[in-house]
Amino acid sequence: MKKLKVLFVSSELSPFIKTGGLADVAGALPKELKKLVHDVRVVMPQYSQIPSKYIQNLEHLIHFRTRVVWRNEYVGVNKLDNKGIITYFIDNKSYFHRDNIYENEDKYLQFAYFCRAVLEMLPKINFKADIIHCNDWHTGPLSIMLKDNYQKYNFYKDIKTVYTIHNLRYQGVFSRRILEDVLGIDHKYWDLGVIEHDNCINYMKMGIEASDLITTVSNTYAKEIKTAEYGEGLDYVMRMNGDDLYGILNGISYKDNDPAVDNRIYSNYDIDNLEGKYENKIKLQEEMGLPQKADIPVIGLISRLVDQKGLDLIALVIDELMQEDIQLVMLGTGSFKYEEMFKEMSRLYPNKVAANIKYDATLAQKIYAGSDMFLMPSKFEPCGLGQLFSLRYGTIPIVRETGGLKDTIQSYNEVNGEGNGFSFTHYNEKDMLYTIKRAISFYYKREVWRKMVENAMKNDFSWTNSAERYIELYNKLLTD
Repeated sequence: MKKLKVLFVSSELSPFIKTGGLADVAGALPKELKKLVHDVRVVMPQYSQIPSKYIQNLEHLIHFRTRVVWRNEYVGVNKLDNKGIITYFIDNKSYFHRDNIYENEDKYLQFAYFCRAVLEMLPKINFKADIIHCNDWHTGPLSIMLKDNYQKYNFYKDIKTVYTIHNLRYQGVFSRRILEDVLGIDHKYWDLGVIEHDNCINYMKMGIEASDLITTVSNTYAKEIKTAEYGEGLDYVMRMNGDDLYGILNGISYKDNDPAVDNRIYSNYDIDNLEGKYENKIKLQEEMGLPQKADIPVIGLISRLVDQKGLDLIALVIDELMQEDIQLVMLGTGSFKYEEMFKEMSRLYPNKVAANIKYDATLAQKIYAGSDMFLMPSKFEPCGLGQLFSLRYGTIPIVRETGGLKDTIQSYNEVNGEGNGFSFTHYNEKDMLYTIKRAISFYYKREVWRKMVENAMKNDFSWTNSAERYIELYNKLLTD
């Protein structure tokens, strides 16, 4: 098999900067692809928010000027070896030294510049990629720029593009004026409907339409986004491109998330010795200021606090839920109304609710390890990583059957003892509450529960299978 050269392009990348699951994928998938003996490299913007311990180790490779239509812009390219993965950083302080990495009025310009800088970087660093793998709306312009502006040159003519949709809701929608002022591509793409949706430029749509192959992060989500309910207005685009759309489930790093050796949790444990898990629970209760009781089920919730995550269902049944003998430990930030909701819950029920309105990666691991159950009642969930982390740490997910949650969680069947969690189908608060109560009832059947924990920990949702599937698709592109 030919050794492939792959450039993975992402607006965020763990461990350098993270706002969501995209950073986890960009940090983990290239490492797994490289294990299959391929030359895989990553490129991202050099934000001012990247910790100095990484910045000070960057090696400056080159700098040059590029044009963004009438603008003559500086491009710096810096490099770092990230655990064997060559990672490039596109440096331009005017675009990437901002207070916020995404919420800027000219983000259409920020990421159009990023896409063009990435393309122009390649011959200058002598890396002729076979595949450029783009991710989400921020990289939407790259494929169409490649086709319209660059593939007439020999260096670029054989490069293929893959475009992964991590969340179709966030599309990058802008005024049509940026076609001439920022993108610098032929007006025919507007006339043909390739880049236009609802009389606006749509970066997500142009990534879908112009890339050679499209993937998304679970089989069920690939089906859902072809429907009006989940298609976010672009369901017709997904149906038209259905033959080039593949669902590949995200994974997690089983090396970096191993309860047997994880130094971020209170006590290590494995499937053959679960005593450490119960120690994690007691220590979590202590750190959260909750009563230290081993026989009360602790439910973890780690989430962006937005409507998508099903928090409105929790809001409808707070008081009824609090009648149960449980403790709830939540971690996350987001919408003011949900931040206030959880703060109020912790004030009203101080012995039952610990609200951590922040992002803390170490505390997240402690919650995965120290909880008995993990709640994800999402309205939609392209893949979801929280349920995968919780399975790895022997914490039983309670989820709504949508997207990747449906693909990874098998609801417990008391007849045959199979299942790795609990799930409900319809998006309503009564079904969610019933499912939580069902989980609680099995928690007190100790042998049943232990078996379920073992089922969860036996699952393998590591990146290995997913990486092999991506390699298959890359090769399909290059041979078709």
